[in-house]
Amino acid sequence: MVVIRTEMGDITVEIYTREAPVTGSNFLSLAEKGVYAGALFYRVVRTGNQPGNPVKIQVVQGGLYHDSLVAAFPPIGHETTEITGIMHTDGVISMARNEPGTASTEFFICIGDQPELDFGGARNPDGQGFAAFGKVVSGMAVVRAIQALPDSGQMLIRPVRIHQISRIR
Repeated sequence: MVVIRTEMGDITVEIYTREAPVTGSNFLSLAEKGVYAGALFYRVVRTGNQPGNPVKIQVVQGGLYHDSLVAAFPPIGHETTEITGIMHTDGVISMARNEPGTASTEFFICIGDQPELDFGGARNPDGQGFAAFGKVVSGMAVVRAIQALPDSGQMLIRPVRIHQISRIR
């Protein structure tokens, strides 16, 4: 279990290291090293702010934000939902990526069920989906409040600061 302490409130997340050992362990290691202290929730995806994409999703994305900071961390292997069995349901936390095997620090939390993010889903043309690795157990009201903030092209006009992510169990 970790707590994501933000300026808008706390989000408690259970990390599934048994089901997603590579992804879950990477996230915990980054948190324990203090990498996320001062990170941001910076991107919100709602059905109304993705007009050019026929496959709609709803998530909030956080992490280090700047490519130069993200590049300092090695990418991890891609654990698909087909391997882990962790589907992108409401409150699931998952790794953001470009190509499979490029995830490192950036993550997102699902708002509502998002099956198009699972293995075989249509959101990403490669069909590999995203690597889910845990679920919010408290604080979804904070996640939803972040998602409702004003954005410009999915990027929050005023990103939400993550004070730290700490392991609590």
